[in-house]
Amino acid sequence: MCNILYFELIFFFLLSYLLEFFFVPLNIRFSKKFHVLDHPNERNIHDFAMPLSGGLSILFASTFAMGIFAIFFHSKLFAISDSYKIFLGGFGITALGFLDDKYHFSARKKLGIQILISLIMFYFGFQIRVLTNPFGQDIMLGYFSLPLTISWFLLVMNAINLIDGLDGLASGISAITFLVIMIVGIRFNSSEISLISAIFLGSTIGFLRYNFFPAKIFLGDAGSLLLGYVIAILSISGTGQSKGITAITLLVPISVLFLPLADTTMAIFRRMKKRKNIFKADKEHIHHKLLDMGLSQKTIALMSYFITFLFGLIAIGFSYANKNVLLITVIMLMITISSIIFILFKKEFFK
Repeated sequence: MCNILYFELIFFFLLSYLLEFFFVPLNIRFSKKFHVLDHPNERNIHDFAMPLSGGLSILFASTFAMGIFAIFFHSKLFAISDSYKIFLGGFGITALGFLDDKYHFSARKKLGIQILISLIMFYFGFQIRVLTNPFGQDIMLGYFSLPLTISWFLLVMNAINLIDGLDGLASGISAITFLVIMIVGIRFNSSEISLISAIFLGSTIGFLRYNFFPAKIFLGDAGSLLLGYVIAILSISGTGQSKGITAITLLVPISVLFLPLADTTMAIFRRMKKRKNIFKADKEHIHHKLLDMGLSQKTIALMSYFITFLFGLIAIGFSYANKNVLLITVIMLMITISSIIFILFKKEFFK
């Protein structure tokens, strides 16, 4: 496999997982002491104030694990020389999320800072420069690289942020996504992708222990933006983008994240139709509709995990099997799921 061995991936997965059991209780106490809490309101479904900014524990556990790797496996750092840039951006986006959890920034300010961080990462070299066409010649983006890269960061970060409305929903979907990205990273011999994915997989699953219903702490913007950021940046990493997750026109992350991306798209069109701010939170997401149908939080989360895992298997298949057959399969599956989502929302669009 790649320069990172299997036992090293397992070790750092377990390390970041176990570190969560140390950092999350600290995170909970910190949130309560400094009043970083999610209070009940018309959008929330919980009945009492909950600790926020769970992303702090995910970031600290992952950074600590990466630091251990740097100290004891420094001879292999040449293979992950850009990792410190990824974590630098991670601290920036987590700081934005934490400050928003505490002081409630306006949507415009949040978007502006997200764009700034995305621009910095683009300057650092994390760019979508080429799209691999399953049916023909590669598509070189040229000047379109900048707007497409920035749009990709914004789309994925806010997709994870918007689905963070039920206990364990966003963290569970993110964990499955990290697992898929890690497997595809191993497939394409990418040390950076596989190692960082394994680390965040461990910390996210460890956090899920406290975040699944009934949750003891929420991700908050600090966590949802961080997870979305890491997923977005790992999906455009790779040597010359001939290896790594962009190999099939970004269909791997798009496939795995189909559910949150579809929900985000529906939310944008729904709010535009009602002439509302597209960044203003509401209580009309897919999971809210399923709650209205009488399903429990746990059931909805498990259903979402299953759908994400199903798309994840297809995404993994993109790197092993006939690309055209898998492309047709994922398109058919997307149409089916989209039809179900449309049925849930049709009254909103035709009333």
